[in-house]
Amino acid sequence: MTITKGYAALTPNGKIEPWEFQRRDVGASDISIDIEFAGICHSDIHQVKEEWGAAKFPMVPGHEIVGTVVAVGTDVKKFKVGDIAGVGCFVDSCGECEYCLNGNDHWCLDNSAYTYNGIERDGVTHTYGGYSKNIVVKADYALKVPAHLDRAGTAPLLCAGITTYSPLRHWNAGPGKNVAVLGLGGLGHMAVKIAVAMGARVTVLSHSASKREDALAMGAHHFVDTSDRVALKELSNTIDIIINTVSADIELRRYISILRQWGSLVVVGAPGKPYAIDGFSLMNRQLSLSGSNIGSIKETQEMLDFCGEHNITSDIEVIAASEIDNAYDRVLASDVRYRFVIDTATI
Repeated sequence: MTITKGYAALTPNGKIEPWEFQRRDVGASDISIDIEFAGICHSDIHQVKEEWGAAKFPMVPGHEIVGTVVAVGTDVKKFKVGDIAGVGCFVDSCGECEYCLNGNDHWCLDNSAYTYNGIERDGVTHTYGGYSKNIVVKADYALKVPAHLDRAGTAPLLCAGITTYSPLRHWNAGPGKNVAVLGLGGLGHMAVKIAVAMGARVTVLSHSASKREDALAMGAHHFVDTSDRVALKELSNTIDIIINTVSADIELRRYISILRQWGSLVVVGAPGKPYAIDGFSLMNRQLSLSGSNIGSIKETQEMLDFCGEHNITSDIEVIAASEIDNAYDRVLASDVRYRFVIDTATI
């Protein structure tokens, strides 16, 4: 075991403060990564505040991790010392259930071990995330990061990137498809960039009219202020896929009405309470309400390669570790364009 430094919430809803803890030694199938950048995801805040149920403390959040490989186990072929590697939302799975065997290890039926606030496959060891100086993970659950991409801007791809890439790919976003992105935040701005790169025609739906220029600069073809009911109604029967990145309670029926036949509204933002929805709004035109959450290791690597090919990174604000609590407050106030990333050299 080795001692490392990080930032942790020591108690539920507590401040994020310096904390020393142990990482395991590098095993035969592991790599050790010196973390350089760690993104702040809204889910970090939910878990620190125990808004998704009881959590494990002390908690070192962070599942958007990029750094340099500094040690490799004897059985590792995927990485060598000096490679740039990423770690996303989970770090292990059983490898034997039906989902793991068909390449969807993020849906593991027997304990997919999350990067933090989780339990290792031994059933005992708590996982600690990326708000730290280093991490030791199984090589098979780490990702190769395209070397030419900005490392700080790449970190959020490990969650925000795959969370939006996966449904866009599954619902076949591309040439001839009209995609609407509901909400232009950490997830939404990645959905815009990725959908545009896939060749889709993209409309941004946002209640923040001030984000119009940002949306168009990211490649969106159209921007609609959702408070303008006339403009929204003009989109009726035009959209094939809606990626809903909003975590607040919203009236879904308003947006389902803009879908074309067989269209789908895909929920990727985690709502604070259940949506109210009636079946009649889905029956006409055989519409679908669906959801999506992160992606497999294979698909996450595919996403990183795609972003490398199209030079896609997140729009970020880099902060020192001492600013994490303030960053949390600003995330809750929607005061970030569009993702905070911690420079771990400041730990």
